[in-house]
Amino acid sequence: MKHPYETLPDEAYWRRAVAAPAMAQVDPVAPPQFRIGRSDKVATGGSCFAQHIARHLVQNGFTYLVTETAHPIVPSHLAERFNYGVYTARYGNLYTSRQFLQLLRRAYGFFQAEDMIWHKNDRFIDPYRPQIQPDGFSSREELLADRAQHLAAVRQAVENLDVMVFTLGLTECWIDRASGTVFPLCPGVSGGEFDSTRHVFHNLSSTEVIADMLEAIDFIRYRNAAARFVLTVSPVPLIATASGRPVLQATTYSKSVLRVAAEEIMALRENVEYFPSYEIITGSYNRGAYYGSDLRSVREEGVDHVMRLFLRHFGAVEVSRKPIAPSPGRQDHDSVLADASEMVRVICEEEALGKSAEH
Repeated sequence: MKHPYETLPDEAYWRRAVAAPAMAQVDPVAPPQFRIGRSDKVATGGSCFAQHIARHLVQNGFTYLVTETAHPIVPSHLAERFNYGVYTARYGNLYTSRQFLQLLRRAYGFFQAEDMIWHKNDRFIDPYRPQIQPDGFSSREELLADRAQHLAAVRQAVENLDVMVFTLGLTECWIDRASGTVFPLCPGVSGGEFDSTRHVFHNLSSTEVIADMLEAIDFIRYRNAAARFVLTVSPVPLIATASGRPVLQATTYSKSVLRVAAEEIMALRENVEYFPSYEIITGSYNRGAYYGSDLRSVREEGVDHVMRLFLRHFGAVEVSRKPIAPSPGRQDHDSVLADASEMVRVICEEEALGKSAEH
């Protein structure tokens, strides 16, 4: 052997692993440390892209852990509208590592800001979950009762899950200066009132994301020693940024921080794996075919590719791929409505930022 590159496998070479294979055959997944069995209770959380994982797990006979369910008489479509079953518990999108950590700490009484309530017209809004209840709650008492039930469901999930799949989504967040509370949405977007003297913008660094996630993992394992974790990074770009940078720059920063953090966390904790959903969707090999005409929404073909590889490597299950439809021409339509039928609907609180910019 003249040098180490002579004996590297095909996956180590760009031409063999990325440029040469057919688009649907590209597989950038490294062999995982562990498998997920069909009886393993899998919890999900994070940004809106994580919802795809839950859907495909259920469709393929895996055990998706849901600890907060709607009343049996509520129709499934209505239950989903009220965010039941979208994630393991009814916490909505957990966009940042800080939001995830604070949820865990609140669930066990280590972070006290429980009297915080927003208002929107005559309705009551939970600032930790501003869009889980369409039109908000009818009273303060109803909100607090629902919040207590929710936090009990979070505790149940922590103590019963076998695997936690968490999708890192954003680094940008808004913080309440007085309490340190991190919100999923800027106050004033979906309830509450923005106060520039109280509400502070913060863009998490890789050091902060790593520290948050390590503490969250250790927090869960203190109560559930056998818990395993799969980290992913959402391929969905920011819909808007308050960083002062152009949104394309801000997206690159955010996703770069999260990707680096995931790698560092995996190196620092056992039974923590990284799954490259970000690379599968954003990779240049697919020439943008996995995004809709808004260059942000992920098409079903992309989700199908991601989940085939997830199930192959973590579940030891081969799922036949769906036929790839032609990507809708950018020259034909500018509106995302043109290819809405190609998208899988996800509940994404961040969309409220886009709507607010339209008015």
